[in-house]
Amino acid sequence: MARHYSTRDFFRQMPNALLARYFQGRELLGDLDFAAMKEAQPDELFAAWLKLPDSQRNAMDAEFRDIFELSCEKGFRAILDEAEWHLAADPQARTEFVGKLAALANHYERAIVTFLDHAQFWKGATLFYHADTLPYWRKRKNLPHQPAAVDEASLRELAGLIRTYFHHTEGRGNNCVVEPFRRGELDYFFAYPEDYSQQSIEWVDGEFDRRPHNPAFEVIYVYSQKEGALDLNFRGSYKTIEPLQGMFATAILKLTELPPDPKDGRVYDLNPLRQKSFNFVFDASSGIQDAAVKKLRLSSKVKKGDRITLEADAVGNPDAVYDLLDKIGKSVPLHLYNVTQVELATSVMVDADKPPKSVTIRITHPNSCSLKYDELDLKLRDMLEASGIEPREPNEGVEATEAAEAAEG
Repeated sequence: MARHYSTRDFFRQMPNALLARYFQGRELLGDLDFAAMKEAQPDELFAAWLKLPDSQRNAMDAEFRDIFELSCEKGFRAILDEAEWHLAADPQARTEFVGKLAALANHYERAIVTFLDHAQFWKGATLFYHADTLPYWRKRKNLPHQPAAVDEASLRELAGLIRTYFHHTEGRGNNCVVEPFRRGELDYFFAYPEDYSQQSIEWVDGEFDRRPHNPAFEVIYVYSQKEGALDLNFRGSYKTIEPLQGMFATAILKLTELPPDPKDGRVYDLNPLRQKSFNFVFDASSGIQDAAVKKLRLSSKVKKGDRITLEADAVGNPDAVYDLLDKIGKSVPLHLYNVTQVELATSVMVDADKPPKSVTIRITHPNSCSLKYDELDLKLRDMLEASGIEPREPNEGVEATEAAEAAEG
């Protein structure tokens, strides 16, 4: 059942002594005799509260809402989980903290005592509680059991990838920050990219107006090294899920590419790339100079595990791999093979004062691609999409042997 907040009810639930401590800490309502007030009858306090300036009440109301949210069983668990990390090296201090909170009368008292006396636990606890209340998590398994990198450089890298991706694809995300937290055996990462500018209708000090501001939106990762699994919460387009997972794999797990998702039914149809006439499509303003196939892996439709790999120097001759394919085709029935991996040689102008940068792209059936989500690789992903090389839902024409081949990698 949903819990509804109101300031008057919040005052009614909290012991007068703890409310007195809260306001004394802010040097407010010093003339109010909290000890003389009857418990759970906050009329006098509420009347004094309404006389405070809006700016003061708004700031405190935000804190009251956080305290209210954590004043429940799930909030208490979030507090204990955050304290566990901070006090891991001092078991006695942890035992004393848990005993102190357990001895209080209810979760309202436990929440406000934590807020007043243990500020170092508060931010993490509020974030854990918030994450626990969110629906629509996306889980990805099949990740290696690697420790999560939480150093500043890795966090900046993840923030940069998120910022670049959203700026490139949606025109937002000009700034981004990532904050890591440890919860038991899980690593939490809260990312806050900048959203589109908005104007909100507000009352400020009695004045009604529209105020522009730059809110943040939220991306939350929860990684389990033990399970090799990543949970992601993002309220946006479904097609953004895999790119966000890929950014985490790159910056935090230090993977060269995101492992295939066994539950992802989409597949790359790479067979069109076996045609010499295939054309790559890219915008001249992208800086991409050229793209050519330099490697093809052919997998048998008839006998599982049989493969032919062709590789040639595409720099001197963009059709070199096709010349090899023509030679092989004279003795091998190529119609009995599917293309299950390609490597592309591309060159991209990054700096006008330097030669084009060479980038190799590896695409593997069913849905693996070596490109990351930095500024350069996003341009190359745009080229793949414009060229029709995008993973799609399988149709009836996809042979079962391809799925078997995908399992082999």
